[in-house]
This record gives sequence, structure tokens and C-alpha cells, in this order.
Amino acid sequence: MKENSKIHNKTAVIYCRVSSAKQVSQGHGLGSQETRCREYAAHRGYEIAEVFRDEGVSGGLIDRPGMQAMLSFLRQHRRRIQHTVIIDDISRLARGLEAHIRLRTAITAAGGRLESPSIEFGEDSDSMLVENLLASVSQHQRQKNAEQVVNRMRARVMNGYWVFSPPVGYRYERVDGHGKMIVPDEPDASVVREAFEGFASGRFETTTEVMRYLQALPAFPRGGGALHFQFVRNLLERSLYAGYIDVAKWDIRLQPGRHTPLIGFETWQKVQDRLRGNANAPARKDLHEDFPLRGFVTCSCCAQPMTAAWSKGRNARYPYYICRTKGCAERNRAVRKERIEGEFAALLQELQPTPSLFLMAREMLADLWTARTSSVRQRAGEARAEIVRIERKSAQIMERLLDAGSHALVTAYEHQIEKLEERKIALAEKAKNCARPRGSFDETFQTACAFLANPCKLWLSDRLADKRMVLRLAFAGRLPYHRIEGFQTAIPALPFRLLAGIRGPEYGLVGAAGIEPATPTMST
Repeated sequence: MKENSKIHNKTAVIYCRVSSAKQVSQGHGLGSQETRCREYAAHRGYEIAEVFRDEGVSGGLIDRPGMQAMLSFLRQHRRRIQHTVIIDDISRLARGLEAHIRLRTAITAAGGRLESPSIEFGEDSDSMLVENLLASVSQHQRQKNAEQVVNRMRARVMNGYWVFSPPVGYRYERVDGHGKMIVPDEPDASVVREAFEGFASGRFETTTEVMRYLQALPAFPRGGGALHFQFVRNLLERSLYAGYIDVAKWDIRLQPGRHTPLIGFETWQKVQDRLRGNANAPARKDLHEDFPLRGFVTCSCCAQPMTAAWSKGRNARYPYYICRTKGCAERNRAVRKERIEGEFAALLQELQPTPSLFLMAREMLADLWTARTSSVRQRAGEARAEIVRIERKSAQIMERLLDAGSHALVTAYEHQIEKLEERKIALAEKAKNCARPRGSFDETFQTACAFLANPCKLWLSDRLADKRMVLRLAFAGRLPYHRIEGFQTAIPALPFRLLAGIRGPEYGLVGAAGIEPATPTMST
């Protein structure tokens, strides 16, 4: 035989593939495939030149690292050696007819020929028919397995279990009687709960403020990158946190889950209403810790929100609040940051009630709390009665839906049913919660009472979110400011107006100049 002639086909390579770690654990891993192929090679008298492996790669894919490396190896040696390519089974080459034919052609073009201990590959019509039939069967098995997996997952979702990657605030844990299910994952669960409740109550005015709250927590998961606005919005839209599962691709809507919810359904609904209402509202990008009053204080001349900025002086930079409205007489006339924020702190101080007045208000709130708790059973009964009415109305709409001949009518009826279902879930949760024993007055209103007693304390916080919360809780609207006269008439929020309204000769408020309604300074 000449040196450059092709050597007789006694040299072989082995190709192995597994698509998942489960195949390894069940004994169908790369090692067992290679052992069987080596045994076959020894029986046929082949010398193994190389072994190529693909792990964790689907049989429906063609572009695999191990396969491409093998094809490259065959092409490099095809002029001198025709290698036999040994595979354990036809499904290891591919699990789709199209992929099988393309890989079979590529191997032949690269100078190799297939052999297997499980099937005899031939070039005659009968052999090719059997090979294609087996490849089709392998494809059918792969598709059937995928269908079975999806069906099992869907059935588990219908039973109230989440089956996808756990969202932020949850993790998977094996629970007796339930298998693996999601459970709250602290401290992220508490952070997510705070984000929902803060946005529902208005403490976070926009989703941007929710994002800033989350960004201020270094340990909060970011998925390996920055925390984006869309991530925050997607988080706030998930009904999973309220205990209900939504999977649109399987037509599953508000399926009650068996996992522990982080928030109530009513809170989730409030968040959705706010998201829909604020969907087109531009997010403020100019809020900064240096200027907590920006956008809340307005120019008394033009009634437009004042902006703020740092001004560069000869030796240093100075912070200012300033009106930039075109045509305003006070345009570009700045006010030093320390002056305007100092006057605001004094304004907060004027809201602070005297200790005797606060104690009286606290006692009145406690009496009101006791009276409200006595009507819990009545509210639960009203909620259950409304659920019955909703179910009756849903049945009527369903009858109309079955008779509807227009696609527009069908869509409208489905939307009505969906809204009624959401309302029914909220009422069911309300009736359920009414039956639960609530905490004491002190436990429930501890934070609120602390703020009413001393609103300045929260304003002194280092967090921008806390300062912005003070603005919304202490005043009923924006505060007009005059560059010379200072803050103009300001309307306190309802709790502080009520405190002013219950004053008597033996109770009083700290002097309230600039606060509306104006009250004289009184002392005990």
C-alpha cells in the first residue's frame, strides 16, 4: 500500500451524548455509553483514536461542541484514514429525523461512516428505511416526553403548586405531603412585602421610587446586573406574591396556590390599579438625596414645582432650589438649600401636637379601634353575601357567552367574568381575614402614632424614601414658597387637621403660623 493511500478502516472514534444530569444518575451517562462502544470496537478489531462527548445537549440540536469537534477531526484525517464513528444507539446521534439526516450526511462528507452495537447502518434502500424509521421513533419519543413533562407541570399548577424558577422572595424546599414547593425566603420576602405595601399605600408614589428603595439594599438580588425598571414592574404585577398562580400560556388565571403568600390579594389589587393608573405617568429622574423637596415645593408666583441644583462658586459648590418657569417673575432667583429645608423643618415642628393633646387623640383612636373590631362578623357576612351575588351574575354572563356569535362579545364577556372572579377572590379573602384575630391597637398603630407624635423624627432620616414619605403624610398637597416671605399657607394632612380640631381649653398645639386652618398658640 502506498504511503498516501487511504488506510483500511480499522481506526474508529466514539461519540457519546447525554441531554441531562438525570441520565447520568440513572446509569445512562457518558461512561456507560463509552464502555459499550469500546466493547463493540474490541469485538470488531477497531483501534480507538479519539472519544468525543456532549453533555447536557438536546438531541434536537445540530450545533453541539462535541459533534463539531468530531467532524473537524474527521475532516483533518479523511485523506489518509476513513474513521468509523461508533455510537451507542441511534438516539445518541439525534432525536429528530431532520437532525439525524443532516448529521448523517455531515459525517459521511467528513470521511466517516456510522456503526453501532444497536443497529446496522447500510446504504441500501431497506437499511435506510429502517434507519429513518428508528430516527422518527426517537423523535416521537422526545416529543412525547416533552408533552408528558408539560402535562405533569400543568397538572401540578392546577393543584396549586408553582413549577418554574422561584421568584425573588421565594425558594424551593421539600415539604412533607407536598414535595418541593416554594416557601418564603428571608430577608428578600420581607423586602418584597415592603415594596408591595409601600406602593399600595402610596408611601412609594411611583414605581421609580420602589426601584430606588430596592436599589438601596445591596443584598437584594439583581440577577447579576443592575436593577431595571421593567424588573420592578414585573415584580409588582405578579399575583404569585398574593397566593395566586397565573400561567398565560396554559390559560391558567388566578389559580389558588398552596404556598404562603407574602401579601393579601386586596393589596395586590390596589397595586394593579395604581400600575394601570400610572402606566403613562412619566417617572421623575431628577429626585436626589441632596434635594428631598424638589418637585414638592412650588413657586408661589407661578405655582409650578421648583427644581434644584448645585451651583459652582469661586471656591466651592453650593446647593440651591430655584424656579425655572419661563415668564415667571421669580425665574432663576435661587434660594439656598439650608434655608428652605430649615424652614420646612420648622413647619413640621409646628404640626407636632402637645403631649396632652396626643394622648387624648390616642385614646380616641383606641376607642374607635375597639368599636370597629366589634363589627367584624357583620362585615364578613356582607362579604359572603356579595360572593353569592357575584357567582349568580357570573353564571348569567357565562350563559350569554355560550350564545354569543361575535368575537367582540366573547372578549367582552370574558373580561367581565375575569373582573368578577378577581372581585370574588378579594371578598373571599376579606371574609377570611375578618374571622382572624387581629393584633392589639398598640401593635397595629405603633408606627403611625410615633409619626403623629413627632413627624420631624422621620424627616431627619438619611433615606430619601423616608423624607419623601413625610411630604405625603404630613401635607395634603404641594407647598407654595416665596423667596422672601418663605412658605405660604400650607394644608396639613387629615390626621393633623383632626388633631387641631379636637383641641380644647386644656389641650393645645404648638404655634401654627403658616398652617391652615390657622390656630393660636395654646398651652396647658
